[in-house]
Formats: sequence, C-alpha cells, structure tokens
Amino acid sequence: MRFLIGLILLAFPIAELFLLIALGQRYGWWLLLYLVVIGYLGLQLIRGEKELISAKMMQSLNVGGNLIKAVLGNARNMVAGVLLLIPGVITDVIAVILLLIPIQQPKVNVSGSARYQTNTTSNTQAANDDVIEGEYVEIKEESAKGPEFKDK
Repeated sequence: MRFLIGLILLAFPIAELFLLIALGQRYGWWLLLYLVVIGYLGLQLIRGEKELISAKMMQSLNVGGNLIKAVLGNARNMVAGVLLLIPGVITDVIAVILLLIPIQQPKVNVSGSARYQTNTTSNTQAANDDVIEGEYVEIKEESAKGPEFKDK
C-alpha cells in the first residue's frame, strides 16, 4: 500500500510536467500568461478567505449552525487557492472541481431551528423587522419662492 501511494505521489508531478511541456510547445506564451493569471487568482482567493474566516465562523455561531462546516468550507477554498498557485493544468482542474462542489450552509427559520440549504438558494430576511408608524401632512400651498414648510 505504501508503495502504491508513493508511486502515485511520484507520478503526479511527472504527469504535470509532461503536460506543461506539451502545452508549452503547442501554445507558447499563452500558457505562460495562463499560469500567471491563474496563480494571481489563487493568491487572491487565499487572501480573501484569510480575511473572511473569522467573520464566517462568527456568523455560523450566531445562527446556531455547525462550526465545523464553516471551517471545512474555508479550508476547501484555501486548498483550492493553493492548488491554483501551483503551476500546472491538472492542479487547476482539481481546484475548479473543489470550488464547484456545493456546501450546505445552515439557515435559521423563524422558530430558531436550523435547516440546511445549498448556496444556490437565498432565503434571507430583513435584519430589522420592526414597523415604523407615522403620520404626514401634505402641504399644497406654494409661493413664488418655492414650497413653504409649516411647523405644527
């Protein structure tokens, strides 16, 4: 079993290198531009997840959700960012597959119990459901200077 895992770990970079050489001979500078742009996008993904990790965890705690799912979602995006940073097409395909897998996020309904929905649907409520009541008086008199406002 150890031999098989070692063989896979050794074959992966070799396959990545051969694919890069073949694509480099075929597309030339376009491959270099692709690798630079994808590397930059991977770096931005890592930076964004690093900034949002504490906010996502606090939001998960506030709605009574599962903290482990929030951490795993951030870890998935960080791994995808690292895979995008590594130059290679195979690692980029794996990163895109990781990013396309939907994660169920807990949504809290009115009764307070958590239910799970995918990221594609959005059932958000207003943050403040208070009703503001008031009265108004419409003033129709206008002078040559413009509308006049009267105090009660």
